[in-house]
Amino acid sequence: MPSTSRSYDARPSYEPVAGQVVAGWPAAVAELPPGPLTLSVDGPAALDWALLADGLSAALRSRGREVELMDVRHHYAPDAAERITARPAPVGDPFFTPLSEARVGDLFDTVPRAEGLPDDGVVVVFGPGAGLCEPDVLWYADLPKRYAEAAVAHGHLPVGVNLTGPGEPGQLVGLFYTDWPVLDRHRDAQAPRIDRWIDTQEASAPASLDGATMRGTLEHLVRGPVRTRPYFNSTPWGGQWAASELGFTPEGGNTALGYELIAPEAGVLIGRRGGPQVEIPFQLLCVLHPKAMLGEEVHRTFGTSFPIRFDYLDTIGGGNLSLHCHPQEQYMREVFGWPYTQHETYYITASEPGAQVLLGLTEHADPDVMRRQVEDAIAQGTPMAVEDHIQTHPATVGQLFMIPAGTPHASGAGNLVLEVSATPYLYSLRFYDWLRKDAAGASRLLPYAHGFANLDTTRRGDDVTKDLIQQPRTLRAGDGWREEIIGALPEMFYAVHRVVMAPETGITDDTAGRFHILNVAAGQGAVLETRHAGSHFLAFAETITVPAATGPYRIRPVGGDEVHIVKALVVER
Repeated sequence: MPSTSRSYDARPSYEPVAGQVVAGWPAAVAELPPGPLTLSVDGPAALDWALLADGLSAALRSRGREVELMDVRHHYAPDAAERITARPAPVGDPFFTPLSEARVGDLFDTVPRAEGLPDDGVVVVFGPGAGLCEPDVLWYADLPKRYAEAAVAHGHLPVGVNLTGPGEPGQLVGLFYTDWPVLDRHRDAQAPRIDRWIDTQEASAPASLDGATMRGTLEHLVRGPVRTRPYFNSTPWGGQWAASELGFTPEGGNTALGYELIAPEAGVLIGRRGGPQVEIPFQLLCVLHPKAMLGEEVHRTFGTSFPIRFDYLDTIGGGNLSLHCHPQEQYMREVFGWPYTQHETYYITASEPGAQVLLGLTEHADPDVMRRQVEDAIAQGTPMAVEDHIQTHPATVGQLFMIPAGTPHASGAGNLVLEVSATPYLYSLRFYDWLRKDAAGASRLLPYAHGFANLDTTRRGDDVTKDLIQQPRTLRAGDGWREEIIGALPEMFYAVHRVVMAPETGITDDTAGRFHILNVAAGQGAVLETRHAGSHFLAFAETITVPAATGPYRIRPVGGDEVHIVKALVVER
Protein backbone atom coordinates (compact mmCIF):
# COMPACT_ATOMS: atom_id res chain seq x y z
CA MET A 1 0.00 0.00 0.00
CA PRO A 2 1.25 3.54 -0.70
CA SER A 3 2.00 5.92 2.15
CA THR A 4 -1.05 7.94 3.24
CA SER A 5 0.71 10.39 5.54
CA ARG A 6 3.16 12.31 3.36
CA SER A 7 2.78 15.87 2.11
CA TYR A 8 3.31 17.25 -1.40
CA ASP A 9 6.00 15.31 -3.27
CA ALA A 10 8.08 17.57 -5.49
CA ARG A 11 10.00 14.64 -7.01
CA PRO A 12 7.56 11.80 -7.75
CA SER A 13 9.42 8.93 -9.41
CA TYR A 14 8.94 5.42 -10.75
CA GLU A 15 11.36 2.52 -10.82
CA PRO A 16 12.32 1.07 -14.19
CA VAL A 17 10.62 -2.23 -15.00
CA ALA A 18 13.97 -3.86 -15.78
CA GLY A 19 17.55 -2.74 -15.85
CA GLN A 20 18.68 0.31 -13.96
CA VAL A 21 19.57 3.93 -14.30
CA VAL A 22 23.33 4.48 -14.18
CA ALA A 23 25.36 7.63 -13.57
CA GLY A 24 28.40 8.90 -15.46
CA TRP A 25 29.89 8.43 -18.91
CA PRO A 26 31.99 5.38 -17.94
CA ALA A 27 28.87 3.41 -17.02
CA ALA A 28 27.17 4.41 -20.25
CA VAL A 29 30.04 3.55 -22.59
CA ALA A 30 30.53 0.20 -20.87
CA GLU A 31 27.33 -0.95 -22.58
CA LEU A 32 28.59 -0.24 -26.12
CA PRO A 33 29.34 -3.18 -28.42
CA PRO A 34 32.89 -3.67 -29.69
CA GLY A 35 33.89 -1.54 -32.65
CA PRO A 36 34.37 -0.19 -35.09
CA LEU A 37 31.09 1.73 -34.87
CA THR A 38 29.38 5.06 -35.34
CA LEU A 39 27.72 6.42 -32.22
CA SER A 40 25.28 9.27 -32.77
CA VAL A 41 24.30 11.44 -29.81
CA ASP A 42 21.28 13.53 -30.74
CA GLY A 43 19.45 16.08 -28.62
CA PRO A 44 18.33 19.72 -28.28
CA ALA A 45 20.44 22.74 -29.15
CA ALA A 46 20.53 23.99 -25.55
CA LEU A 47 22.89 21.26 -24.36
CA ASP A 48 26.52 22.06 -23.65
CA TRP A 49 27.65 19.93 -26.58
CA ALA A 50 31.35 20.66 -26.11
CA LEU A 51 31.23 19.43 -22.51
CA LEU A 52 29.28 16.37 -23.59
CA ALA A 53 31.78 15.51 -26.33
CA ASP A 54 34.72 15.94 -23.94
CA GLY A 55 33.18 13.73 -21.24
CA LEU A 56 32.07 11.02 -23.61
CA SER A 57 35.34 10.86 -25.55
CA ALA A 58 37.36 10.74 -22.31
CA ALA A 59 35.31 7.79 -21.07
CA LEU A 60 35.78 5.96 -24.36
CA ARG A 61 39.54 6.55 -24.41
CA SER A 62 39.81 5.33 -20.83
CA ARG A 63 38.56 1.98 -22.15
CA GLY A 64 41.29 1.94 -24.78
CA ARG A 65 39.07 2.90 -27.70
CA GLU A 66 40.15 5.32 -30.38
CA VAL A 67 37.73 8.23 -30.81
CA GLU A 68 36.93 10.59 -33.64
CA LEU A 69 34.44 13.45 -33.16
CA MET A 70 32.07 14.98 -35.69
CA ASP A 71 29.85 17.95 -34.74
CA VAL A 72 26.87 17.90 -37.12
CA ARG A 73 26.21 21.59 -36.51
CA HIS A 74 29.24 22.32 -38.70
CA HIS A 75 27.39 20.63 -41.55
CA TYR A 76 24.20 22.71 -41.43
CA ALA A 77 23.33 24.54 -44.64
CA PRO A 78 24.25 28.26 -44.73
CA ASP A 79 20.56 29.18 -44.88
CA ALA A 80 19.45 26.66 -42.21
CA ALA A 81 17.77 29.34 -40.09
CA GLU A 82 15.62 30.55 -42.97
CA ARG A 83 14.66 27.00 -43.86
CA ILE A 84 13.13 26.08 -40.52
CA THR A 85 11.72 29.36 -39.15
CA ALA A 86 8.09 30.11 -39.98
CA ARG A 87 7.49 33.73 -40.81
CA PRO A 88 5.29 35.79 -38.47
CA ALA A 89 2.16 37.56 -39.58
CA PRO A 90 2.62 40.47 -39.63
CA VAL A 91 6.27 40.24 -40.62
CA GLY A 92 8.46 41.64 -37.89
CA ASP A 93 6.13 40.64 -35.05
CA PRO A 94 8.44 40.57 -31.98
CA PHE A 95 6.09 38.42 -29.92
CA PHE A 96 5.08 35.35 -31.92
CA THR A 97 5.80 33.34 -35.03
CA PRO A 98 3.68 30.50 -36.36
CA LEU A 99 4.75 27.06 -35.20
CA SER A 100 7.46 25.81 -37.52
CA GLU A 101 6.47 22.79 -39.60
CA ALA A 102 10.06 22.09 -40.63
CA ARG A 103 12.02 18.90 -40.00
CA VAL A 104 15.52 18.62 -38.57
CA GLY A 105 16.60 17.21 -41.93
CA ASP A 106 15.86 20.63 -43.44
CA LEU A 107 18.95 21.95 -41.64
CA PHE A 108 21.21 20.06 -44.05
CA ASP A 109 21.93 20.18 -47.76
CA THR A 110 23.35 16.69 -47.36
CA VAL A 111 23.27 14.72 -44.12
CA PRO A 112 26.89 13.86 -43.27
CA ARG A 113 28.09 10.28 -42.84
CA ALA A 114 30.97 8.95 -40.77
CA GLU A 115 33.72 7.40 -42.90
CA GLY A 116 36.96 5.55 -42.24
CA LEU A 117 36.08 4.01 -38.89
CA PRO A 118 39.15 3.24 -36.77
CA ASP A 119 39.76 -0.37 -35.62
CA ASP A 120 37.72 -1.00 -32.46
CA GLY A 121 37.21 2.74 -32.46
CA VAL A 122 34.20 4.97 -32.25
CA VAL A 123 33.18 7.89 -34.40
CA VAL A 124 31.01 10.06 -32.15
CA VAL A 125 28.58 12.15 -34.19
CA PHE A 126 26.89 14.69 -31.96
CA GLY A 127 24.46 17.58 -32.04
CA PRO A 128 20.85 18.18 -33.12
CA GLY A 129 20.22 15.93 -36.10
CA ALA A 130 22.99 13.42 -35.37
CA GLY A 131 20.46 10.61 -35.43
CA LEU A 132 19.97 11.14 -39.18
CA CYS A 133 23.58 10.08 -39.89
CA GLU A 134 22.77 6.33 -40.09
CA PRO A 135 24.60 5.39 -36.87
CA ASP A 136 25.23 1.91 -35.54
CA VAL A 137 24.14 3.09 -32.08
CA LEU A 138 21.79 6.00 -31.31
CA TRP A 139 21.80 7.84 -28.00
CA TYR A 140 19.56 10.76 -27.14
CA ALA A 141 20.93 13.35 -24.69
CA ASP A 142 18.26 15.56 -23.17
CA LEU A 143 17.96 18.64 -21.02
CA PRO A 144 14.43 19.54 -19.85
CA LYS A 145 13.06 22.61 -21.59
CA ARG A 146 12.83 24.64 -18.40
CA TYR A 147 16.63 25.01 -18.40
CA ALA A 148 16.80 26.63 -21.82
CA GLU A 149 13.83 28.88 -21.08
CA ALA A 150 15.34 30.05 -17.79
CA ALA A 151 18.75 30.54 -19.38
CA VAL A 152 17.40 32.82 -22.09
CA ALA A 153 15.04 34.67 -19.75
CA HIS A 154 17.77 35.38 -17.19
CA GLY A 155 20.76 35.72 -19.51
CA HIS A 156 22.68 32.89 -17.82
CA LEU A 157 23.31 31.08 -21.09
CA PRO A 158 22.90 33.74 -23.76
CA VAL A 159 24.72 32.02 -26.64
CA GLY A 160 24.02 28.73 -28.38
CA VAL A 161 20.58 28.02 -26.97
CA ASN A 162 18.71 28.17 -30.26
CA LEU A 163 18.80 25.49 -32.90
CA THR A 164 19.84 27.84 -35.70
CA GLY A 165 22.18 30.07 -33.73
CA PRO A 166 25.12 28.19 -32.15
CA GLY A 167 26.99 31.48 -31.98
CA GLU A 168 24.03 33.81 -31.51
CA PRO A 169 22.27 35.16 -28.41
CA GLY A 170 19.34 33.00 -27.36
CA GLN A 171 15.78 34.12 -28.01
CA LEU A 172 12.57 32.85 -26.43
CA VAL A 173 10.59 33.35 -29.64
CA GLY A 174 13.00 31.01 -31.40
CA LEU A 175 12.80 28.46 -28.60
CA PHE A 176 9.02 28.40 -28.36
CA TYR A 177 7.94 28.46 -31.97
CA THR A 178 10.86 27.00 -33.94
CA ASP A 179 13.24 24.91 -31.84
CA TRP A 180 10.73 23.10 -29.70
CA PRO A 181 8.27 21.99 -32.38
CA VAL A 182 11.06 21.01 -34.79
CA LEU A 183 13.11 19.13 -32.21
CA ASP A 184 10.07 17.52 -30.56
CA ARG A 185 9.01 16.00 -33.88
CA HIS A 186 12.55 14.75 -34.42
CA ARG A 187 12.80 13.24 -30.92
CA ASP A 188 9.39 11.61 -31.22
CA ALA A 189 10.28 10.02 -34.55
CA GLN A 190 13.46 8.56 -33.09
CA ALA A 191 11.93 7.32 -29.83
CA PRO A 192 11.27 3.73 -31.03
CA ARG A 193 14.94 3.20 -31.92
CA ILE A 194 16.87 5.14 -29.25
CA ASP A 195 19.46 2.81 -27.69
CA ARG A 196 20.16 4.95 -24.61
CA TRP A 197 18.45 7.95 -23.02
CA ILE A 198 20.86 10.38 -21.34
CA ASP A 199 19.73 13.01 -18.83
CA THR A 200 22.30 15.82 -18.72
CA GLN A 201 20.95 17.80 -15.76
CA GLU A 202 24.13 16.69 -13.96
CA ALA A 203 26.38 17.52 -16.88
CA SER A 204 29.59 16.04 -15.47
CA ALA A 205 27.95 12.75 -14.49
CA PRO A 206 24.81 12.34 -16.61
CA ALA A 207 22.28 9.67 -15.69
CA SER A 208 21.23 7.25 -18.40
CA LEU A 209 18.94 4.33 -19.13
CA ASP A 210 19.05 1.88 -22.01
CA GLY A 211 16.39 2.45 -24.64
CA ALA A 212 14.63 -0.90 -24.32
CA THR A 213 14.18 -0.38 -20.57
CA MET A 214 12.94 3.17 -21.14
CA ARG A 215 10.30 1.99 -23.60
CA GLY A 216 9.30 -0.94 -21.39
CA THR A 217 8.89 1.37 -18.41
CA LEU A 218 6.73 3.80 -20.39
CA GLU A 219 4.60 0.90 -21.61
CA HIS A 220 4.07 -0.10 -17.97
CA LEU A 221 3.33 3.45 -16.77
CA VAL A 222 0.68 4.07 -19.40
CA ARG A 223 -1.50 1.41 -17.77
CA GLY A 224 -2.03 3.31 -14.52
CA PRO A 225 -1.95 6.72 -12.79
CA VAL A 226 1.25 8.72 -13.30
CA ARG A 227 2.54 12.03 -11.95
CA THR A 228 4.96 14.34 -13.70
CA ARG A 229 7.74 16.23 -11.99
CA PRO A 230 6.37 19.63 -10.90
CA TYR A 231 8.32 22.86 -10.77
CA PHE A 232 7.68 26.57 -10.30
CA ASN A 233 9.20 29.56 -12.03
CA SER A 234 9.12 33.25 -11.17
CA THR A 235 7.54 36.32 -12.75
CA PRO A 236 7.12 39.96 -11.66
CA TRP A 237 3.63 39.22 -10.31
CA GLY A 238 4.51 35.99 -8.49
CA GLY A 239 3.45 35.12 -4.95
CA GLN A 240 4.80 32.99 -2.12
CA TRP A 241 2.16 30.33 -1.46
CA ALA A 242 4.01 27.44 -3.06
CA ALA A 243 7.23 28.48 -1.35
CA SER A 244 5.64 28.53 2.10
CA GLU A 245 3.20 25.64 1.70
CA LEU A 246 4.95 23.25 -0.69
CA GLY A 247 8.61 24.00 -0.05
CA PHE A 248 9.66 25.24 -3.48
CA THR A 249 12.58 27.69 -3.58
CA PRO A 250 12.83 29.06 -7.13
CA GLU A 251 15.80 31.16 -8.19
CA GLY A 252 13.62 34.16 -8.99
CA GLY A 253 12.33 34.53 -5.44
CA ASN A 254 8.64 33.72 -5.99
CA THR A 255 6.48 30.82 -7.11
CA ALA A 256 4.40 32.50 -9.78
CA LEU A 257 3.76 29.70 -12.24
CA GLY A 258 3.57 26.06 -11.17
CA TYR A 259 3.98 23.47 -13.89
CA GLU A 260 1.94 20.55 -12.57
CA LEU A 261 1.13 19.04 -15.96
CA ILE A 262 1.95 21.03 -19.10
CA ALA A 263 2.57 18.19 -21.51
CA PRO A 264 5.07 19.84 -23.90
CA GLU A 265 7.41 20.58 -20.97
CA ALA A 266 6.46 17.89 -18.44
CA GLY A 267 8.74 15.00 -17.51
CA VAL A 268 8.40 11.71 -15.65
CA LEU A 269 11.25 10.75 -13.32
CA ILE A 270 12.50 7.17 -13.74
CA GLY A 271 14.87 5.66 -11.20
CA ARG A 272 15.10 4.57 -7.59
CA ARG A 273 14.73 7.23 -4.93
CA GLY A 274 18.12 8.31 -3.66
CA GLY A 275 19.83 7.02 -6.78
CA PRO A 276 20.39 8.36 -10.29
CA GLN A 277 17.24 9.23 -12.20
CA VAL A 278 16.38 10.23 -15.76
CA GLU A 279 13.60 12.63 -16.63
CA ILE A 280 11.68 11.30 -19.64
CA PRO A 281 9.36 13.66 -21.54
CA PHE A 282 5.73 12.96 -20.69
CA GLN A 283 4.99 13.44 -24.38
CA LEU A 284 6.69 10.12 -25.18
CA LEU A 285 3.86 8.31 -23.39
CA CYS A 286 1.49 9.86 -25.94
CA VAL A 287 3.80 9.23 -28.90
CA LEU A 288 4.56 5.59 -28.16
CA HIS A 289 1.15 4.65 -26.72
CA PRO A 290 -1.39 7.19 -27.98
CA LYS A 291 -4.53 5.07 -27.64
CA ALA A 292 -3.57 3.75 -24.21
CA MET A 293 -2.77 7.21 -22.89
CA LEU A 294 -5.33 9.42 -24.61
CA GLY A 295 -8.04 7.01 -25.68
CA GLU A 296 -9.00 6.14 -29.23
CA GLU A 297 -11.44 9.01 -29.81
CA VAL A 298 -9.20 11.63 -28.22
CA HIS A 299 -6.25 10.34 -30.25
CA ARG A 300 -8.33 10.57 -33.41
CA THR A 301 -9.13 14.23 -32.64
CA PHE A 302 -5.82 15.47 -31.23
CA GLY A 303 -3.24 13.07 -32.64
CA THR A 304 -0.45 12.62 -30.09
CA SER A 305 -1.00 16.05 -28.52
CA PHE A 306 -2.07 15.74 -24.89
CA PRO A 307 -4.81 18.40 -24.92
CA ILE A 308 -5.38 19.45 -21.27
CA ARG A 309 -2.98 21.08 -18.81
CA PHE A 310 -3.02 21.74 -15.06
CA ASP A 311 -0.86 24.52 -13.62
CA TYR A 312 -0.84 26.97 -10.73
CA LEU A 313 -0.90 30.77 -10.76
CA ASP A 314 0.35 31.95 -7.37
CA THR A 315 -0.34 35.61 -6.54
CA ILE A 316 -0.62 35.19 -2.74
CA GLY A 317 1.83 37.82 -1.56
CA GLY A 318 2.23 38.93 -5.18
CA GLY A 319 0.45 41.16 -7.67
CA ASN A 320 -2.17 41.11 -10.39
CA LEU A 321 -1.57 39.16 -13.56
CA SER A 322 -1.56 41.21 -16.72
CA LEU A 323 -4.96 41.76 -18.33
CA HIS A 324 -5.04 39.51 -21.39
CA CYS A 325 -7.02 37.14 -23.58
CA HIS A 326 -6.19 34.13 -25.76
CA PRO A 327 -6.56 33.55 -29.51
CA GLN A 328 -9.89 32.51 -30.92
CA GLU A 329 -10.01 29.21 -32.81
CA GLN A 330 -9.64 30.42 -36.40
CA TYR A 331 -6.96 33.00 -35.51
CA MET A 332 -5.02 30.33 -33.60
CA ARG A 333 -5.00 28.07 -36.65
CA GLU A 334 -4.35 30.64 -39.34
CA VAL A 335 -1.92 32.99 -37.57
CA PHE A 336 -0.16 30.83 -34.99
CA GLY A 337 -0.44 27.34 -36.49
CA TRP A 338 -2.03 25.44 -33.59
CA PRO A 339 -4.91 23.12 -34.54
CA TYR A 340 -6.82 23.98 -31.35
CA THR A 341 -6.85 27.00 -29.10
CA GLN A 342 -6.11 28.13 -25.56
CA HIS A 343 -9.41 27.89 -23.67
CA GLU A 344 -8.82 28.21 -19.92
CA THR A 345 -10.50 27.96 -16.54
CA TYR A 346 -9.48 29.28 -13.12
CA TYR A 347 -10.25 27.16 -10.04
CA ILE A 348 -9.67 29.05 -6.78
CA THR A 349 -7.73 26.70 -4.49
CA ALA A 350 -6.86 29.40 -1.93
CA SER A 351 -7.33 33.16 -1.62
CA GLU A 352 -6.73 36.06 0.73
CA PRO A 353 -9.60 38.26 2.00
CA GLY A 354 -10.80 40.62 -0.70
CA ALA A 355 -9.04 38.84 -3.55
CA GLN A 356 -10.69 39.12 -6.96
CA VAL A 357 -10.72 37.67 -10.44
CA LEU A 358 -11.06 39.99 -13.44
CA LEU A 359 -13.25 38.37 -16.07
CA GLY A 360 -15.36 39.56 -18.99
CA LEU A 361 -16.42 42.90 -20.41
CA THR A 362 -18.70 45.24 -18.54
CA GLU A 363 -22.09 45.91 -20.12
CA HIS A 364 -21.05 49.27 -21.55
CA ALA A 365 -17.39 48.55 -22.32
CA ASP A 366 -16.22 50.32 -25.48
CA PRO A 367 -13.35 48.44 -27.19
CA ASP A 368 -12.25 51.61 -29.02
CA VAL A 369 -11.92 53.56 -25.77
CA MET A 370 -10.23 50.57 -24.17
CA ARG A 371 -7.69 50.45 -26.97
CA ARG A 372 -6.91 54.16 -26.67
CA GLN A 373 -6.33 53.71 -22.94
CA VAL A 374 -4.07 50.70 -23.57
CA GLU A 375 -2.00 52.75 -26.04
CA ASP A 376 -1.83 55.71 -23.64
CA ALA A 377 -0.62 53.42 -20.87
CA ILE A 378 2.17 52.13 -23.10
CA ALA A 379 3.18 55.45 -24.64
CA GLN A 380 2.68 57.84 -21.70
CA GLY A 381 2.48 55.67 -18.58
CA THR A 382 -1.14 56.70 -17.99
CA PRO A 383 -2.97 54.20 -15.73
CA MET A 384 -5.80 52.40 -17.50
CA ALA A 385 -9.30 52.58 -16.01
CA VAL A 386 -9.61 48.79 -15.98
CA GLU A 387 -12.87 48.80 -14.01
CA ASP A 388 -14.59 50.73 -16.82
CA HIS A 389 -14.07 47.82 -19.17
CA ILE A 390 -13.54 44.61 -17.18
CA GLN A 391 -15.72 43.06 -14.49
CA THR A 392 -14.33 41.99 -11.11
CA HIS A 393 -15.63 39.01 -9.15
CA PRO A 394 -14.92 37.72 -5.64
CA ALA A 395 -12.27 34.97 -5.67
CA THR A 396 -14.27 32.49 -3.58
CA VAL A 397 -12.40 29.29 -2.73
CA GLY A 398 -13.89 26.43 -4.75
CA GLN A 399 -15.31 28.63 -7.51
CA LEU A 400 -14.45 27.86 -11.13
CA PHE A 401 -14.25 30.69 -13.67
CA MET A 402 -14.68 29.71 -17.33
CA ILE A 403 -12.41 31.59 -19.76
CA PRO A 404 -13.17 30.71 -23.37
CA ALA A 405 -10.80 32.08 -25.99
CA GLY A 406 -11.19 35.81 -26.57
CA THR A 407 -12.41 36.57 -23.02
CA PRO A 408 -10.42 39.31 -21.22
CA HIS A 409 -9.26 38.14 -17.80
CA ALA A 410 -6.63 38.18 -15.06
CA SER A 411 -6.16 36.74 -11.62
CA GLY A 412 -5.93 39.47 -9.05
CA ALA A 413 -3.41 39.55 -6.22
CA GLY A 414 -3.96 37.17 -3.33
CA ASN A 415 -5.02 34.02 -5.20
CA LEU A 416 -3.81 30.50 -5.72
CA VAL A 417 -5.41 29.57 -9.03
CA LEU A 418 -5.45 26.06 -10.41
CA GLU A 419 -5.60 26.54 -14.16
CA VAL A 420 -7.46 23.72 -15.89
CA SER A 421 -6.96 24.59 -19.49
CA ALA A 422 -6.30 23.51 -23.03
CA THR A 423 -2.64 22.64 -23.54
CA PRO A 424 -1.54 25.64 -25.69
CA TYR A 425 0.06 27.96 -23.12
CA LEU A 426 2.33 30.38 -24.96
CA TYR A 427 -0.29 32.74 -26.38
CA SER A 428 -1.19 35.35 -23.76
CA LEU A 429 -2.33 38.38 -25.76
CA ARG A 430 -1.73 41.10 -23.17
CA PHE A 431 -3.53 44.42 -23.04
CA TYR A 432 -2.28 45.97 -19.80
CA ASP A 433 0.36 45.13 -17.20
CA TRP A 434 -0.35 47.71 -14.49
CA LEU A 435 2.60 49.89 -15.63
CA ARG A 436 5.10 47.39 -14.21
CA LYS A 437 8.75 47.87 -15.13
CA ASP A 438 11.38 45.23 -15.75
CA ALA A 439 14.75 45.05 -13.96
CA ALA A 440 16.15 47.63 -16.37
CA GLY A 441 13.27 50.04 -15.70
CA ALA A 442 11.62 49.51 -19.07
CA SER A 443 7.92 48.91 -19.65
CA ARG A 444 6.91 45.44 -20.73
CA LEU A 445 6.17 45.09 -24.45
CA LEU A 446 2.56 44.04 -24.94
CA PRO A 447 1.03 42.25 -27.98
CA TYR A 448 -2.17 44.24 -27.62
CA ALA A 449 -2.88 44.33 -31.38
CA HIS A 450 -3.24 40.55 -31.31
CA GLY A 451 -5.40 40.94 -28.21
CA PHE A 452 -7.89 43.32 -29.80
CA ALA A 453 -8.01 41.15 -32.93
CA ASN A 454 -9.30 38.33 -30.71
CA LEU A 455 -11.37 40.18 -28.10
CA ASP A 456 -14.84 38.63 -27.82
CA THR A 457 -17.17 41.63 -27.56
CA THR A 458 -20.40 39.61 -27.72
CA ARG A 459 -20.39 38.21 -24.17
CA ARG A 460 -20.59 41.02 -21.62
CA GLY A 461 -22.49 42.21 -18.56
CA ASP A 462 -24.82 39.68 -16.94
CA ASP A 463 -24.02 37.06 -19.58
CA VAL A 464 -20.51 36.79 -18.16
CA THR A 465 -21.84 35.79 -14.75
CA LYS A 466 -24.49 33.49 -16.18
CA ASP A 467 -22.23 31.66 -18.65
CA LEU A 468 -18.76 31.81 -17.11
CA ILE A 469 -19.34 31.62 -13.34
CA GLN A 470 -21.40 28.47 -13.18
CA GLN A 471 -22.98 26.83 -10.19
CA PRO A 472 -22.25 23.13 -9.52
CA ARG A 473 -24.66 20.58 -11.02
CA THR A 474 -24.69 17.15 -9.40
CA LEU A 475 -23.82 14.45 -11.91
CA ARG A 476 -24.09 11.47 -9.55
CA ALA A 477 -24.11 10.93 -5.79
CA GLY A 478 -24.03 8.29 -3.09
CA ASP A 479 -23.67 7.95 0.67
CA GLY A 480 -21.21 10.69 1.66
CA TRP A 481 -19.95 11.50 -1.83
CA ARG A 482 -20.94 13.26 -5.03
CA GLU A 483 -19.51 14.15 -8.41
CA GLU A 484 -20.58 17.49 -9.81
CA ILE A 485 -20.01 19.40 -13.03
CA ILE A 486 -18.53 22.77 -12.16
CA GLY A 487 -17.71 24.00 -15.65
CA ALA A 488 -18.72 23.12 -19.22
CA LEU A 489 -19.38 25.19 -22.34
CA PRO A 490 -20.38 24.16 -25.86
CA GLU A 491 -17.35 25.90 -27.37
CA MET A 492 -14.87 24.14 -25.04
CA PHE A 493 -13.80 20.54 -25.74
CA TYR A 494 -13.27 19.61 -22.09
CA ALA A 495 -15.28 19.77 -18.90
CA VAL A 496 -14.29 20.30 -15.27
CA HIS A 497 -15.87 18.18 -12.54
CA ARG A 498 -15.41 18.06 -8.78
CA VAL A 499 -15.53 14.94 -6.63
CA VAL A 500 -16.50 15.62 -3.01
CA MET A 501 -15.99 12.84 -0.44
CA ALA A 502 -16.68 12.72 3.26
CA PRO A 503 -14.15 10.85 5.44
CA GLU A 504 -14.23 7.05 5.20
CA THR A 505 -16.23 7.02 1.98
CA GLY A 506 -15.06 6.58 -1.59
CA ILE A 507 -16.15 6.71 -5.21
CA THR A 508 -15.70 4.38 -8.15
CA ASP A 509 -14.92 5.73 -11.59
CA ASP A 510 -13.94 4.50 -15.03
CA THR A 511 -11.88 6.21 -17.70
CA ALA A 512 -14.23 4.61 -20.26
CA GLY A 513 -11.75 5.11 -23.06
CA ARG A 514 -10.55 8.67 -22.34
CA PHE A 515 -7.93 9.95 -19.89
CA HIS A 516 -8.76 11.78 -16.67
CA ILE A 517 -6.67 14.34 -14.78
CA LEU A 518 -7.16 14.68 -11.02
CA ASN A 519 -5.99 17.28 -8.49
CA VAL A 520 -6.56 17.28 -4.74
CA ALA A 521 -7.96 20.78 -4.17
CA ALA A 522 -9.00 20.37 -0.51
CA GLY A 523 -8.34 17.86 2.24
CA GLN A 524 -5.30 15.78 3.15
CA GLY A 525 -5.29 13.55 0.09
CA ALA A 526 -6.68 10.45 -1.52
CA VAL A 527 -5.69 6.96 -2.63
CA LEU A 528 -6.35 5.83 -6.19
CA GLU A 529 -6.88 2.09 -6.46
CA THR A 530 -6.69 0.48 -9.89
CA ARG A 531 -7.39 -3.00 -11.18
CA HIS A 532 -4.05 -3.61 -12.89
CA ALA A 533 -1.67 -0.85 -11.74
CA GLY A 534 -1.88 -1.00 -7.95
CA SER A 535 -2.50 2.02 -5.74
CA HIS A 536 -1.24 5.57 -5.85
CA PHE A 537 -1.44 8.15 -3.05
CA LEU A 538 -2.20 11.74 -4.05
CA ALA A 539 -1.54 14.50 -1.49
CA PHE A 540 -3.15 17.93 -1.29
CA ALA A 541 -2.22 20.12 -4.31
CA GLU A 542 -0.82 17.21 -6.33
CA THR A 543 -1.97 16.41 -9.86
CA ILE A 544 -2.08 13.01 -11.52
CA THR A 545 -2.99 11.66 -14.96
CA VAL A 546 -5.16 8.57 -15.21
CA PRO A 547 -4.48 7.16 -18.69
CA ALA A 548 -7.38 5.89 -20.78
CA ALA A 549 -6.05 2.33 -20.51
CA THR A 550 -6.52 2.36 -16.71
CA GLY A 551 -10.23 1.57 -16.98
CA PRO A 552 -12.10 1.18 -13.67
CA TYR A 553 -10.57 2.77 -10.56
CA ARG A 554 -11.61 3.81 -7.07
CA ILE A 555 -10.80 6.99 -5.13
CA ARG A 556 -10.66 6.76 -1.35
CA PRO A 557 -10.28 9.91 0.81
CA VAL A 558 -7.55 10.14 3.44
CA GLY A 559 -7.76 11.99 6.75
CA GLY A 560 -10.57 13.37 8.86
CA ASP A 561 -11.71 16.19 6.57
CA GLU A 562 -13.82 16.32 3.44
CA VAL A 563 -11.70 15.83 0.31
CA HIS A 564 -12.30 17.73 -2.92
CA ILE A 565 -10.79 16.50 -6.18
CA VAL A 566 -10.88 18.56 -9.35
CA LYS A 567 -11.24 16.32 -12.40
CA ALA A 568 -10.94 17.20 -16.08
CA LEU A 569 -11.70 15.15 -19.16
CA VAL A 570 -12.35 15.59 -22.86
CA VAL A 571 -16.11 15.53 -23.39
CA GLU A 572 -17.88 13.32 -25.88
CA ARG A 573 -19.18 15.06 -28.99
